[in-house]
Amino acid sequence: MRHLLLTAATIIMTAMPYSVEAQNNPYELPDPLRMEDGRIVRNKRQWINERRPELMEMLRSQMFGREPGADVVPDMHYTVLEESKDAFGGLATRKQVKISFDKEENYYLVLLMYIPNDRKGPVPAFLGPNFKGNHATTTDPAVLLPTPEKLATYAPGYKLEDRNTNGHRWEYEYILKHGYAVATFCYNDVDPDFHDGFHNGIHRLIDGDKPRDGESWATISAWAWGLSRCLDFLETEKAIDAKRVAVIGHSRLGKTSLWAGATDQRFALVISNDSGCSGAAIARRKYGETVEVICRNFPHWFCTNYTAYGGREEKMPWDQHELIAMIAPRPVYVASASEDSWADPVGEYFSLVGAASVYRLFGYDGITDTTVPDVEHPVTVGRMGHHIRRGEHNVRLYDWEQYIRFADRFLKR
Repeated sequence: MRHLLLTAATIIMTAMPYSVEAQNNPYELPDPLRMEDGRIVRNKRQWINERRPELMEMLRSQMFGREPGADVVPDMHYTVLEESKDAFGGLATRKQVKISFDKEENYYLVLLMYIPNDRKGPVPAFLGPNFKGNHATTTDPAVLLPTPEKLATYAPGYKLEDRNTNGHRWEYEYILKHGYAVATFCYNDVDPDFHDGFHNGIHRLIDGDKPRDGESWATISAWAWGLSRCLDFLETEKAIDAKRVAVIGHSRLGKTSLWAGATDQRFALVISNDSGCSGAAIARRKYGETVEVICRNFPHWFCTNYTAYGGREEKMPWDQHELIAMIAPRPVYVASASEDSWADPVGEYFSLVGAASVYRLFGYDGITDTTVPDVEHPVTVGRMGHHIRRGEHNVRLYDWEQYIRFADRFLKR
């Protein structure tokens, strides 16, 4: 079958805000197992050697841009800025590391890590970027503030956030008590989240004044690249098992975690929290945020070729279920929120359904039920997980409870 046909009428939904469909919008999903020349993928070897590279080429050339490798920063090095075993009353070791991308240390990120003290050998970890600075993820007074020089690069007139502004999104003690380390950095450290023509952040270091074209890497690709550089460092950290690292992100950083999981197969597990349009949500549904809207409001997030699909999502040679499929056969978790219609929870769920055939190719079950689950009724099938949390666009303890439960199945020994 060339396409999977889905309509609002085929989706059995509960009477919750996220499930109210504005219109019956039939759409056809490209079959992830059909090559561009029409051949059907029959086995995992064909997927790995032929179809996956073909899809990655689409995503690079038409959506995220072509990210560089680690070798473009030959002077990358690490400096421990602070370390203490007394974090959270002795529950964890706090370690703050500057990951510098150039010899002069003009371009760098600061990675904040909490590692449980009660451990026997290296532990699994969650790694994800944050929005407002490491200090804004916790009440911990020892977490370093960005320097005034660093703040000046974030955006014109950027104001320093208060401590713990986003602490509700980072349940450090809960995560640590379940045997996981946590690592995070401010996404602005890698590439500031405003559009100045890519003359700031890591683009400035790597590309300089080199002319850009429609396939040039953009900001989400830069954030994902930064996640991979953090994983490079974690491979040197003896207290963390770098082969058991879950990459996680919320909203635009959920889009980032999916792309990081696609481009860097070292990530053992991938979590998308409320990633919505151009993340986990099916673009062809044109529900909530659309390609046209996101490219207009955030032109720096994607390569410029992506703008061609605004209002023409049905012309895309891929859809977001195939971004999910890039993670196979590694475990993937997609989460939504009931009041977050802008991110299209139904479309996020159906990306998992659309990617299930690729997981089956590897011998793993996937989510195939076309009944969208009830709110706060998590579903795990094979190596796929999903839930819709009650409430707004955010990350809450409920989300972390599900992520820990899912990760326990795959990252715990």
